[in-house]
Amino acid sequence: MTNPLQPRPKQDGRHTPNLWPVWIVAPGALLLVGAAAFGLYHGAELLLSSESTGKKPVGVQDVIKTTVTVLTLIGAVLAALYAYRKQLLDEGTSHRADSTQLTERYTKAAEQLGHEQPAVRLAGVYAMARLADDWPEQRQVCVDVLCAYLRMPYETDTTAPAFRHGEREVRLTIIRTIRDHLQDPTTTNTWCGRNLDFTGATFDGGDFTRSNFSGGRVSFSGSTFSGGVAYFSDSTFSGGQVSFSGSTFSGAQAFFHGSTFSGGQVSFSGSTFSGGVAYFSDSTFSGGQVSLSSATFSGGEVDFTGSTGFVHF
Repeated sequence: MTNPLQPRPKQDGRHTPNLWPVWIVAPGALLLVGAAAFGLYHGAELLLSSESTGKKPVGVQDVIKTTVTVLTLIGAVLAALYAYRKQLLDEGTSHRADSTQLTERYTKAAEQLGHEQPAVRLAGVYAMARLADDWPEQRQVCVDVLCAYLRMPYETDTTAPAFRHGEREVRLTIIRTIRDHLQDPTTTNTWCGRNLDFTGATFDGGDFTRSNFSGGRVSFSGSTFSGGVAYFSDSTFSGGQVSFSGSTFSGAQAFFHGSTFSGGQVSFSGSTFSGGVAYFSDSTFSGGQVSLSSATFSGGEVDFTGSTGFVHF
């Protein structure tokens, strides 16, 4: 059984301050003010009478004036407390309204991403990215939705029945959007340090140039880079885990030119390079672990020209 003398329990999703019930607070405040008035009246009378011994007796009006003054101060304090409580309630209402609005924006953006028309899906990409910027508490969720879109089945053959016109532009826009949020880890709307899950995704191009993969977990495991050019040039891989394990570079070019691998773990273990080229030229490998163990090179090429540091094969 709930104890009525305890504050209301906090519920998930509620922004209302954890306050006492009004039917308890109001009578309690009245009793408190009444007791204070009674005590102040008699206390002031006794105090003034004791100080006026041998002097002119203290009049009742003086006692009443003193009592009224003190009660006025108490009333001012109570009014301030009431105003503060009202402000808390208003803030709770505002937070709930914001939460409702953000949830509605999320629902609409998700619906747009699932639309049949590519133009509407593009609008959904921008809407979800903007929502991620405006909603720090759920930013990871918004990023997860965009990454999940890239993990969905993707047909690159224009003659295949499952091919969708405009889909490539939607996917490239998602990649550019993610890249733009990985440029500067010091900005308030950065996605650096967030988990990015591209496991099993298909890439026929994409530009991650100058991205900062610092902190968090980034997974390209099992991804397929088929045709097109994937740019990771001048990127920084530091302090996190980035996995290309089991990925396939088939007829694609992947540029890691000028990138820095420091203080993190980057794995290409078990990857297959067939008919494609991965350029690591002029890259720096320091203080981290970069692994190409068990990688298969079949008609493909990996270029480390001008690179410094150690790579484990």
